[in-house]
Amino acid sequence: MLLQNSYVDKIITTALDEDIHYVDVTTDYLLDDSHTAKAYYIAKDDGVLCGIDIAKRVFELVGGDFQMEILIRDGERVKKGDIIARMSGSTKTLLKGERTALNMLQHMSGIATATRRCADLVEGTKAQITDTRKTLPGLRPLQKYAVTVGGGKNHRYNLSDGAMLKDNHVDAYGGITGAVTALRKKIGHMVKIELEVRTLDELREALAAGTEIIMLDNMSCEEMKEAVAITDGKALLEASGNVTEANIRAIAETGVDIISLGALTHSVKCFDISMRIAK
Repeated sequence: MLLQNSYVDKIITTALDEDIHYVDVTTDYLLDDSHTAKAYYIAKDDGVLCGIDIAKRVFELVGGDFQMEILIRDGERVKKGDIIARMSGSTKTLLKGERTALNMLQHMSGIATATRRCADLVEGTKAQITDTRKTLPGLRPLQKYAVTVGGGKNHRYNLSDGAMLKDNHVDAYGGITGAVTALRKKIGHMVKIELEVRTLDELREALAAGTEIIMLDNMSCEEMKEAVAITDGKALLEASGNVTEANIRAIAETGVDIISLGALTHSVKCFDISMRIAK
């Protein structure tokens, strides 16, 4: 795990508080505290696992006797029918934590699986797959961690991480050169500036202003090829907007350095995993 434990615990606690206010009226009234059981996670599709330690922590925070034997770790590929982990202990703990743990495990594995597919599609090019800030509120650390598990890299984590002039910043200030110049006067020496451009003329102005990273917003592959030639290594180029698995290879072959996809986190399909009580 690369995530701060206290940060993860806050996310899990919030999720558990949402799911169990003070009592589980089904489990608490059905079973005695002494009741024990065994359970297991089984994959119902092929993909990349992510979040197994988070799932384990959910049950630990629920409380009660609990053990987990992890058979497949984060970043490892799983196939339909694979047993991911085996659990044992308090039946109440297993049942109370089931949905929250699965929600996180399935979502994170879905992100890792989608990222891995995209990374595989651009293999052999210099393009690096990254995420964006289009994350679900409260789940950003888990989602961005899942991207790295799938073979991608993280874009800026939040607004404090880097200076990024989007079209609205430029339009509000009144122009590219003025905005870059004004911002550079105030940021620290450790901070780079990324600028979003919509045309090749804006690209040329961004280069003249000394911008280190330039985002090519919704450009065609032909325009991106020309942008790569114009830039000639003077800045990093990021392709963004309308990127899909169908066109990502063609985008990578234009020669851009980075391809960012909001879909990795804001609309990814959950990976199908079930928890089953052993009979």
